[in-house]
Amino acid sequence: MATTTKTGAKNATKSKTGKMENSEFHEFFVDELKDIYWAEKHLSKALPKMKKAATSPELAAAFEKHTEETKNHIATLEQVFQLLDEKAQAKKCDAMEGLVKEAESIIEDTEADTMIRDAALILAAQKVEHYEIATYGTLVVFAQNMGHNDVAELLQFTLDNEKATDVALTEIAVSAINEQAAAE
Repeated sequence: MATTTKTGAKNATKSKTGKMENSEFHEFFVDELKDIYWAEKHLSKALPKMKKAATSPELAAAFEKHTEETKNHIATLEQVFQLLDEKAQAKKCDAMEGLVKEAESIIEDTEADTMIRDAALILAAQKVEHYEIATYGTLVVFAQNMGHNDVAELLQFTLDNEKATDVALTEIAVSAINEQAAAE
């Protein structure tokens, strides 16, 4: 339960589990979870379009894999909300909305069946990955600081997955696509 000081500021108290409850920081943390929850749901709808637009079978397969992983990230976030006794609720993420719009624009602005489009799709996908890496990295630290170690472990697993996806996209780009795009 929160206590109020003479200045009126709320101080969080730690429960028996060591978790901070009813603090502004906890509320901010939950709000950011809602933001990334929306982002993941929005991304899960955009990735199949990116797969369809890809020329390289290897890139298309990577987008297919990422779609399945994103569905797992959504399920993991729902588990996080459950652990926090919060409703799994999405809050519009302006950053992801913009990143997805940029990916859609790339598809419109590049010629189909070209490595230039694939290189551009990788760029767009890596922008998404870096946003997710930054978000999950921060959320892990927030969870740890509030004593939500079970939540931190789940978020760390997702963070590690996002990092691996970023590396896989780099490998696809470097192995052939960038060189072929430069030659087109």
